[in-house]
Amino acid sequence: MSEDIALPFDLPSVCRKKLSVGFDGGQLSSDAGVLLLRGVERKLGLAGRLASCLRDRRDPDLIEHSVEEMLKLRMFAIAAGYEDADDCDWLRHDPVFKMAVGRLPGTGEPLCSQPTMSRLENAPSKIEVARTMAAMVDQFCASYRSAPASITLDIDDTFDAVHGHQQMSLFNAHYDERCFLPIHIYEGSSGKPMAVILREGKTPAGVEVRTILKHVIGRIRGHWPEVAILVRGDSHYGRLEAMEWCEEQGVDYIFGFGGNAVLRAMTQGAADALCVQRATSGAAKLRSFATLSYGAKSWNKERRIAARLEATPKGLDIRYVVTSLEGTARHLYETVYCGRGQ
Repeated sequence: MSEDIALPFDLPSVCRKKLSVGFDGGQLSSDAGVLLLRGVERKLGLAGRLASCLRDRRDPDLIEHSVEEMLKLRMFAIAAGYEDADDCDWLRHDPVFKMAVGRLPGTGEPLCSQPTMSRLENAPSKIEVARTMAAMVDQFCASYRSAPASITLDIDDTFDAVHGHQQMSLFNAHYDERCFLPIHIYEGSSGKPMAVILREGKTPAGVEVRTILKHVIGRIRGHWPEVAILVRGDSHYGRLEAMEWCEEQGVDYIFGFGGNAVLRAMTQGAADALCVQRATSGAAKLRSFATLSYGAKSWNKERRIAARLEATPKGLDIRYVVTSLEGTARHLYETVYCGRGQ
């Protein structure tokens, strides 16, 4: 095939040269889709935004690969499934990745190697890493043409197994492996990513959750002072420090909440009635809901608890959420809380 492939869209030029797709070239690549990512990155300017957060400590006269170019290569490589820095040693010669970063496929210089990429990843200070998180929040806010009336922040962590004893990795008994547990924050209605924090493989403490919310929400309100904010998360984000901070700042929240003897006693009557109703009706599953006012010993006041009770042939299951929101227990649990990650 010697003719260009007609595409329903234009690919951005590279070094003022037309870019077309064909199957008769000399050096081929199996990752042509990266060029589409290049177009998205050019529109967003994400690599440049992140590069501006990092101080380049190298001798300017000896620099062959800018921080922005290295970030582009890393971003495109990860998106294409090449998550290891070692992959840079052969991706640096790939014609598509070279064009995606802005270099000609044949005559352009190779991209950075694994040692250069590894030095970049180990160079930033904690302050610089925090700046990149703030830049991601700025990117999120810039994706809106105008300030929304309200947003929902879904906060959660992801299990990320490690190989060997990598920096910051810890043994996690729940997963029975050494791992990272990075925290992700997404906007619940749109699904847009907002922030990702790489961290050791342990459950976050209340102070850590509060600190993350303080910085992320503070940055958001720097753009949108009047936006209404709801924070959703599972039970290990429903810490006292986080709830108190949200209440002080006028931020609504709904968190999973672990059961205890006091809550079980408060729902005992409803639980017994539900089990009897299921047994006599022969239904496979029955649910009921209850709204409680509960205050732990460490709390300075009582808070609203929504309980979901579910009876099946296997027994009774009760789940709780703690929230600052008004509404029925069914709506708070099924619609608001269970809407996380959808």
